[in-house]
Amino acid sequence: MLDFNFQDDAIETSLSGKLLMNTPLLNKGTAFSMEERRAFGLLGKLPARVETLEEQAERAYQQFKRYTVDLSQHIYLYNLHERNEVLFYKLVEDHLEEMMPIIYTPVVGHAVKQFSREFRSPRGLFISYPDRDDMDEIIANRSHRDIALIVATDGSGVLGIGDQGIGGMDIPVAKLMVYTLCAGVNPGNTLPVMLDVGTDNETLLNDPFYLGWRHKRLRGAEYDDFIDRFVKSVSKHFPECFLHWEDFGRDAAHSVLERYKHEHSSFNDDIQGTGVVCLSAILAALKATKQSVADQRIVIYGAGAAGVGIADQITAALVRDGMSEREARSKFWLLNSQGLIVEGKEVKSFQAPYMRMKEEVTAWGCNPEHVSLEEVVTNVKPTVLIGTSASPGAFNEHIIKTMAQHVERPIVMPLSNPTERAEAHPRDILHWTAGRAMVATGSPFSPVDVNGKTRVIAQANNALAFPGLGLAILATRASRLTDSMLWAACEALAELSPVLRDQDAALLAPITEAKDSAYRIAIAVAQVAMDEGLVRVKDNLSAAERVDRILWQPRYLPLLPMNK
Repeated sequence: MLDFNFQDDAIETSLSGKLLMNTPLLNKGTAFSMEERRAFGLLGKLPARVETLEEQAERAYQQFKRYTVDLSQHIYLYNLHERNEVLFYKLVEDHLEEMMPIIYTPVVGHAVKQFSREFRSPRGLFISYPDRDDMDEIIANRSHRDIALIVATDGSGVLGIGDQGIGGMDIPVAKLMVYTLCAGVNPGNTLPVMLDVGTDNETLLNDPFYLGWRHKRLRGAEYDDFIDRFVKSVSKHFPECFLHWEDFGRDAAHSVLERYKHEHSSFNDDIQGTGVVCLSAILAALKATKQSVADQRIVIYGAGAAGVGIADQITAALVRDGMSEREARSKFWLLNSQGLIVEGKEVKSFQAPYMRMKEEVTAWGCNPEHVSLEEVVTNVKPTVLIGTSASPGAFNEHIIKTMAQHVERPIVMPLSNPTERAEAHPRDILHWTAGRAMVATGSPFSPVDVNGKTRVIAQANNALAFPGLGLAILATRASRLTDSMLWAACEALAELSPVLRDQDAALLAPITEAKDSAYRIAIAVAQVAMDEGLVRVKDNLSAAERVDRILWQPRYLPLLPMNK
């Protein structure tokens, strides 16, 4: 571990010289003061001028703008992140709307695919199955001592591009960047982890540059034992840390979350984070149009972790309003690659609660073995249509127009990432509905001109939700994340929606307001954690005070020699 300690207004370290400048979280580059240059053996190793962080950020921005290809810009920013974290966060914070899509979705999806061929330097911990007996030693080899937040992936269900093996590591790195940018989480307290259990991606297995464990992906008892070892080791080393599961495939995502969410403070962004953002958008749309969630008919095309996670979150909201769970689930029609989920078909356990009865679809005159999206939309007349299928073009003109025939303000959410995987382009949805649709997408899209008005397209970006949830857990050290805490996040985010002021405005706050969203969510969720008695920090602080005291911001702190 690197030898340094954070204090309130300074950092103590025993590092010096080149080693100090090669430590991203401590490096200041040309901003090291003359006193620091003398104290830490840097005299003569830097140009004479001492710059400010703002001056460095302006130079970095000029360098960034020289790159015109998204992936090249992504690589530039990641390289900066590896040299100087404070400068990186200052630069991206100053240009958040421009750079968030570059470091996060959708461009990170392209970087994931090129991970082994573009590899430059490692970050975080790579734990492969052959090293399963060395779990404690690997965790002991981390760079930072005090870990409060871990984002871990097995790379099996990355965005909308599936199994990416070791390349999935770019996702935890990106998620942690967003935690810091949007919620002020101290990067020195975070750790990205790649759980390498092989890959079924033949392209990767046959690539001579592939850096992961060259083996078919493990499943079953071996996989479960590996994950169990990891959680036990994390609990041993960091009993109060927040464990964020990310981009696990459909089969593992639900089972891993269900297995450990009561054992260790855990969260799955693909299931719970997506559910929070999607429900927030729906709540805002319905409030703006004076409708009730209970009156909706919801079709979800894509019954994987994200799709079922959204259904679960909305179901919980309906139950909270007094419905029985059975009645709440009756509001949903979920489709997978074999069509509508109907009783008698083989489905995963987490999908089973949403199965429709055979009698329903036979009454439609449909074959229960495969009921298409078009048939579902025609017969259900949905008020809400959500896409998590990664099937571009699935929401075609006929389907959208059929839906719009029966609904005054249809809610349509093609959420699949990256951009080219979206079920429909928002421009087409709005034109097909004469501007009546209320749209949110997974990837960022440009505004659309329709009926003489410019419509801003809301991005249902999980960055609006998970940073605030994580910040609340870190501020309270809550022992677990409850449904009530997720609901508090939904309400807080929905209240920020521009559509509440204008029915044709965006359903969600823009990414430029992600910091405000995170802060408000954090306070709301922290308050629930306190009310439910889940706080492991015993003091008399308010929810806001707990959040405020751990906020980190990109600024250079004075460096002090560490007394041994």
